[in-house]
Amino acid sequence: MKKLLVVLLVSFLTVGCKTEKSEGVTETPSSSEVTTENDKTEKQNDGLIAIQGNYLYVAQDNAAVLQTSSEMYGIVINDKIKELNAQVDPLKNEPYDMITITVRGKIFKNEGAKDEWENKIEIEEILKVSRPETEDNDVIKLGTK
Repeated sequence: MKKLLVVLLVSFLTVGCKTEKSEGVTETPSSSEVTTENDKTEKQNDGLIAIQGNYLYVAQDNAAVLQTSSEMYGIVINDKIKELNAQVDPLKNEPYDMITITVRGKIFKNEGAKDEWENKIEIEEILKVSRPETEDNDVIKLGTK
């Protein structure tokens, strides 16, 4: 008797939990979810790489770097850097504070320059700018108060 009751209960639950699709209503995927023939989104097929790291721009040298956990990248100075600096500057306490960013861009080898970074990145899209964590600040300041 208990087995029959358990079987009926399980069958009622499985039948009752099925989702019904309403007719005439179709969901359209957003532009970032539209897939191509290789089951990749359009953003995945554009050749850009998403990368996160600590960003530093030095205005007097007109130079910028991106430090990830395993690599340092020189950044190509373009209009996106001006836009990125406008977002980063309010978060800085000191001129040489590094701000955590997430960007999409093209990474390439820096050929011909011996005094620059081995790899460079040209930023095409800014995804996220984060306030720096205060506990990761390993800066030692010298001087008098």
